[in-house]
Amino acid sequence: MQYGICNLGIVPIRLEPTDTSEMVTQALYGDFFKVLECRKKWSRIRFAFDKYEGWIDNKQYTEIEELDYKNLYNSDFKLSKDLIEYVSDTKNNLYPIPIGSDLNGLELLNHNFDGSIISSKSDKSEIIKTTFLYLNSPYLWGGKTPFGIDCSGFTQMVYKLNGYKLFRDASEQAAQGEALSFIEESEPGDLAFFDNAEGNIIHVGIIMKDNYIIHAHGKVRIDRLDHSGIYNIEKNTHTHKLRVIKKII
Repeated sequence: MQYGICNLGIVPIRLEPTDTSEMVTQALYGDFFKVLECRKKWSRIRFAFDKYEGWIDNKQYTEIEELDYKNLYNSDFKLSKDLIEYVSDTKNNLYPIPIGSDLNGLELLNHNFDGSIISSKSDKSEIIKTTFLYLNSPYLWGGKTPFGIDCSGFTQMVYKLNGYKLFRDASEQAAQGEALSFIEESEPGDLAFFDNAEGNIIHVGIIMKDNYIIHAHGKVRIDRLDHSGIYNIEKNTHTHKLRVIKKII
């Protein structure tokens, strides 16, 4: 088994081993993973954080040893706090990294960092405060940063910045936590999931107080939430059908 770590700020992870394939998620700086299959130009990987799999360009990660992987996996979380920060190498070259980058691999990569760090788990009350860091970020399928993010990438990153793990896709996140029977039982920070006509979970958002929800739909936006689903006041219609509410924390 081979192992790797992302040594660049934001790297696309593809469905298939080609640059024209769908981007299913992104590797942020410091994300580490197992290499399941290695080809000449591409590798199929499985992230340690959420077990998500996809293809990464071999030029966009650095190989590490199994012991390094295990040490990283057992490390307490340490994330970059600001929208954009920089790490520097031994030649003082700068590499931009986005908020939520994993800083535990700095020594392995021979990089230096002197920015703000998140290293302690937050109370649930901090979840909503964190969501506003992404407000108005454009929707991007597979995205995980304020420069482009999808619905489940948004919920995953908000929880990650507060010290909690969510899986990558909305359908996977819907299997986590405790189901609630009514909106009235929910608290700010709980997750609401939405399905399509076939009953498949296709969307997720974070519940706010007073029957509002913040979610990525066109952009990260705030809409009304009722027993039917998400109500868009601008369009005067429901855009998503409520399936279940989950309490993760």
